[in-house]
This record gives sequence, C-alpha cells and structure tokens, in this order.
Amino acid sequence: MPPRLTDWSIALAAVLAFTFGVISLVSGLPQEWFIFALHGIAGLWLLLLLWGKLRRVWPRLIHPRYWDRSTVFGLLALLLVTLALVSGIWWVGGGDLYFVGFNLLNWHIILGFVVTAAIVIHMFARAKRLRKRDVVGRRRMLHFSVLLLGGAAIWPTQQLAERVLNLPGAKRRFTGSYESSNYAGNAFPTSSWVADAPRPIDAQTWRLSLGGAVTTSRDFSYDELVAAQDQEEATLDCTGGFFSTQHWRGIRVSHLLDRAALHTDARYVSFISVTSYRWSLPLAEARTALLATHVGEEPLSH
Repeated sequence: MPPRLTDWSIALAAVLAFTFGVISLVSGLPQEWFIFALHGIAGLWLLLLLWGKLRRVWPRLIHPRYWDRSTVFGLLALLLVTLALVSGIWWVGGGDLYFVGFNLLNWHIILGFVVTAAIVIHMFARAKRLRKRDVVGRRRMLHFSVLLLGGAAIWPTQQLAERVLNLPGAKRRFTGSYESSNYAGNAFPTSSWVADAPRPIDAQTWRLSLGGAVTTSRDFSYDELVAAQDQEEATLDCTGGFFSTQHWRGIRVSHLLDRAALHTDARYVSFISVTSYRWSLPLAEARTALLATHVGEEPLSH
C-alpha cells in the first residue's frame, strides 16, 4: 500500500483497538462478547499493517547514518506498539508477568493508552493528508481489504487453535479473564481501586447511608445488612484479569430503597465506597443488585 494509506490505516487500527478496549472495561455480559472480538481483530489488523510498514522502512532503520529526529520517534513508537501488541497476545495465550505491582494485562492497558495518545499526537502534528491516488485503484483496495480480513480471520483461528491444542488461553472467559477460586469463599484475589489502601471499618459504628431523591434518609447498621438472607450466584469479572463465580448473600438494593421511599423523579442510584470510589446504575438495574455481606458461608473479608 502507499505510505500515506499505510500510516492512516495504522492510526485507524490503533484507535479502533483502543476504543473497543476501553468499552470492554465496562462490558461483561455474554451478549457483549463481540466488543472483545472487535478489540482483538483491530489489534491483529494493526500487527499486519505494522509488518508491512516495517518491511518498507527496514533499509533505513538498519543504517543509522540516515536517521533523523523523526526516525528516533518512529523507533520509540514502534517499540511501544510492539510491546502493547505482544503483551495482549501473550496474555491471551495464557502468559502473565508482574512488574512494579502490575500484571501483564494491566501493562497492556497502560501501553494502549500511551500508544494511542502518541499516534494521535503524531497524526495531528506530522501526518500527510490522503490523496485520491493513495486510495483509488483495485490493487490498493485489494491490499487494504486483505490485511483487514486477515486480522478478522486470525482472531477466530487463534480461538479455535487454543481449544484444539488445549492451550492455557483456552481457559479464559470471553472477556479475557482467567478463573480464580470458583466457589471457594474469600479465596479469590483481593481487588481494589488504583492506589487504594482502605483501613478496616469498625462494624459496630459503621453505617450505610441512603439519601438523595428519597422521602426519608436512612442509615443502616452492619447487623441489619447481615441479617438479610437474599442470595445470588454471580460471576465477579475484574479488569485485572480474573473471574470468580460464587454464591453471594446479602440484601437486595430494592429492599433498602423501599425503606427510604424514592421520589418519582429518581432515575439512578449512585454507590459510594469508603474509599470514595463510586459507580452509578439505572434505577431498574440497581433494584436487582445485591449488596453482598457474605461469599459462600464466609463474611466478606476486607
């Protein structure tokens, strides 16, 4: 493909991989599997495009006397993109690596942000506009289509090969997470928000406060919550790369909301933890949520 078409295709593939990757961080329902598939396909398409570009610029790269500032930037970008792709492929294949407190999937996510930011800045600062002759022509479009379809074909082929060969990657969930301590109580990994180091609460004095668009604000003690017997089997799928299916016990959020009498204009429920981490759910979804106090027969550990 012409150099300009190659560069713009690389930028497009990187942005698509990044976009679907970010969306995947807030996706976990079985019907959302295609988001993870599109992330993988975009990444594999990017890999094929990079191989084509590397073949074109290789003669210049192996002769440092031809280097300039843009060459150094290009080499750094190539290294970052390669690390992002390799970390993703390695994780999917069952590999892992811990470095300065982050696992391989965490580094894949971090590199994805860095690479995408670098590519976007570069495209705005130095990219040359596509010309008609860069995109018109059967041969150009055929080459473009073959690389795109190649990425789309490699993804399911990889999934099939993992299952046929019983590779470690075959054990992951469609989200990319690996099973950890199913139905084993508190044995699943401790997970917290970035840089959290929460202190254990005093169960005797701690209160769950419910306020906002309610007729009567309410405070609930820990003992009140523990006394509830609502149960649910659910899978915890963490963006850190593990999933764990457990029997949970606690109290339905609907029971708490009913005691406070919601206003008719209430639309969302916002959950705020002792660390100030927060997340909001639409009212209908929030009512079905379980505020868990136990996992299996064990109280949830802090």
